[in-house]
Amino acid sequence: MTRVCLIGEDGVNLQYELLSRETSREALATYDLERPFENALAVRTVSVGAAVSLLNDLQWYLTRFVEECLVREPSIDDEEWLSRRLAEQLRNGEVEPEGTGEFCKVYGLETPDTAETGDTAPGLDAESTGDKESNIEPDRPGSADPELESSDEPPEQPSDRRVATAFGPQKLVEPLYVRRTDGDLPEYDLRDVEETLVVRLTEAEFTQ
Repeated sequence: MTRVCLIGEDGVNLQYELLSRETSREALATYDLERPFENALAVRTVSVGAAVSLLNDLQWYLTRFVEECLVREPSIDDEEWLSRRLAEQLRNGEVEPEGTGEFCKVYGLETPDTAETGDTAPGLDAESTGDKESNIEPDRPGSADPELESSDEPPEQPSDRRVATAFGPQKLVEPLYVRRTDGDLPEYDLRDVEETLVVRLTEAEFTQ
C-alpha cells in the first residue's frame, strides 16, 4: 500500500493540530494513524492517486502546519519516498516510475536522547519504518496561535484518538541535496548519523 507521511513545522504540534479540528479529523478518520518520525503523522492508502487526493483534501492544514509531505509507493521503492510534487507527476503520467530516482534529498535520522524525552522504552530501538508500534495519547498543545484562533475554522476539542508510534520516533535533520549517478547516491556527510531517509524530488524541486 502507498504510504503518506506529514512532517510538522518546527514549533507546531502536528498531531494536535490535525486531530483537534473536525474537517481534518474526519478526513483521517478511516485511516490507522502512525507516528514514524518525531512530530509526524503517517497513513497507508491504496494507491498514489489516493495519496495525492488525501493531501489535496488536507491542503488548508498542510499550508499552515506541515513542513513536508512524503509519499512512499512500494512498487517504485520499498524504502525511498517521493515528494508530493513528484507523486502528483507520477499520478498524472508526467513521469515514469523509472524516471523518479535521479534527483534526491537525503535527511539524517537522529534518535532523541531518552534521558530527556522518555520516549524510548528500555530494550527497544526506534525504527524509521514505524513497524514496531505502541499506542500513545495525542500530544496536548502548547500555546495557541492568535492567527489560527481568529481563522474561519477554529480548533475543536482535542481528539482522544490513539496514534501508533515507534518507541522514541526519530527526527529528520539537515537535508542534503544529491544526484544519483550510475544508480548510487553520494554519502550523507552533514552530520554523524547512523541512518538516513531518501526523498526523491522533481528536477524543479532539486534546482530551486
